[in-house]
Amino acid sequence: MPQTVRTKNAPIPKPGTAAKSSGQAVKPARKPASTARKAKHAVKRACILTGGGDAPGLNAVIRAFVKTSIDLGVEVYGSEDGFEGLIHEGRLVKLKKSSVRGILPRGGSILGCSNRSNPFAYPIRDDKGVERYHDVSEQVLARIREHQIDVLAMVGGDGTMSYARELMKRGVPVIGVPKTIDNDLAATDYTFGFDTAVETATWAIDALHSTAESHDRVMIVELMGRDAGWISLHAGIAGGADVIVIPELPYDVERIVAKIHERAARGVTFSIVVVGEGARPRGGTVSTVARGRKGHLARLGGAGQALADLLTGRIPHEIRVTVLGHLQRGGSPSAFDRLLGTRFGVEAAWLCQRGETGLMVALRGQDIITVPIEAVGGHSKLVPTDGELVRVARAVGVELGA
Repeated sequence: MPQTVRTKNAPIPKPGTAAKSSGQAVKPARKPASTARKAKHAVKRACILTGGGDAPGLNAVIRAFVKTSIDLGVEVYGSEDGFEGLIHEGRLVKLKKSSVRGILPRGGSILGCSNRSNPFAYPIRDDKGVERYHDVSEQVLARIREHQIDVLAMVGGDGTMSYARELMKRGVPVIGVPKTIDNDLAATDYTFGFDTAVETATWAIDALHSTAESHDRVMIVELMGRDAGWISLHAGIAGGADVIVIPELPYDVERIVAKIHERAARGVTFSIVVVGEGARPRGGTVSTVARGRKGHLARLGGAGQALADLLTGRIPHEIRVTVLGHLQRGGSPSAFDRLLGTRFGVEAAWLCQRGETGLMVALRGQDIITVPIEAVGGHSKLVPTDGELVRVARAVGVELGA
């Protein structure tokens, strides 16, 4: 199976020149988006990067973008490890159809990902080994000029789209593709990777049922999602959890204690509790394991153990905590995520060939649409506390702690 080999970091690049690309563009049979910014010249060369953390379905996006772009006469380069390929010399790779053969069912990204390569606050160690942050966006612009990149396709979440907005201000034609397993981007109904994360979490909850019942235990499983409870609520309902606590609803531990006692009184000697990593007790704070670096959010963790500590000594069961962690990000993408990633990649390639930039592709209902990148970000899409999913959870007897 073909793999892209990523090279080690090289010194910060200097501007240079590159040979011109060739290829006759073929106009796709689609109407241009009304909000698009038209390119001043024909698009001959594009570059795609996968920013932030990995998500199942990234390779589907890359595959679709490369195959469609090449068929439309656009040459494609890939930036290794997010922006690293546009910061360091020798980290841009030319992508061919053979480069993406066989990658559809693979997790991760053949280009690699990075949540450290912020070109506007890039960490560089000085002679004393102290890490300081520098704006290296001029190196990115130089690399784009050097390789005669006409359009930059950026696959990522809120952070990556914020970098896209800054590059657009500097004259870089950008197309965005939304990516996050948390499903918290307001501009799109769903993001690829979310469905796979929910499937993995549901499998874990299913597996915990048998061991919880065997040992008469309360099993707490902590799931990803940061400030949004989409993964926890979807997987918790699908997995038959007894208690689900999400960031949007700070929990009252007394309600959770009462739920577990009520189950015990009925002869049910175990309970499954799902905890979103951004969940917190009423009047309490979110649990973190590390402060955020410049330009990055704090690393969340410990919400499951925090709840376990509050329950200890108050319920007639042993308590065990499972943190699912990065298992939710890895593995082969689901059919839904493969299809959504493919649809996003094809639409991005169509936009690229037409020279319509400043747009991000998105899913609205059953349709792929485009939205202005300037309108993306600024707030997260959170679970409505009185929404249908919350009402469904309550209707089937799930305790939400609020």
